[in-house]
Amino acid sequence: MLRGAPLPLPDPAESTPDLPAVPVVVERAPVLPRPEPLRTVFEFELPRGYLDGSGVLHKTGAMRLATARDELLPLYDDKVRSNPAYLTVVLLARVITRLGTLEDDEVRSSVVENLFASDLAFLQDLYRRINTEGHTRAAVKCPACGERFAVELAGGSQGEP
Repeated sequence: MLRGAPLPLPDPAESTPDLPAVPVVVERAPVLPRPEPLRTVFEFELPRGYLDGSGVLHKTGAMRLATARDELLPLYDDKVRSNPAYLTVVLLARVITRLGTLEDDEVRSSVVENLFASDLAFLQDLYRRINTEGHTRAAVKCPACGERFAVELAGGSQGEP
């Protein structure tokens, strides 16, 4: 044989006829679901809404994921130092990017201070959910039939997932 020449393939007619044909099974790799893209902003609808000085009610808004900086900088705030409970107010003012027609730079501590208590509690829970669990869904059980399902806690329009 010459160097570099291809090896001759065996003749199928010369193969051993006494061996049964074995079917070849080709297994496909399972199709994995695509991971959800990282979601950094979460829309919400307040239970009551923020009533501004002009009498305009702001109910919908958006909150972004918090960064380490968001959680550290308020610790240097004088109001937080004198009253640790104020940390929630400063922190929420940093991560709320929109509240009704108010944009990021308009949502200040004074706005969060004037929220109704139920709205503040809602936003605290939303903050905890998106920053520790990564979503705004909660598992619930129907009291009538016992079926388990997930609900979206951030609110939204009827019929939205």
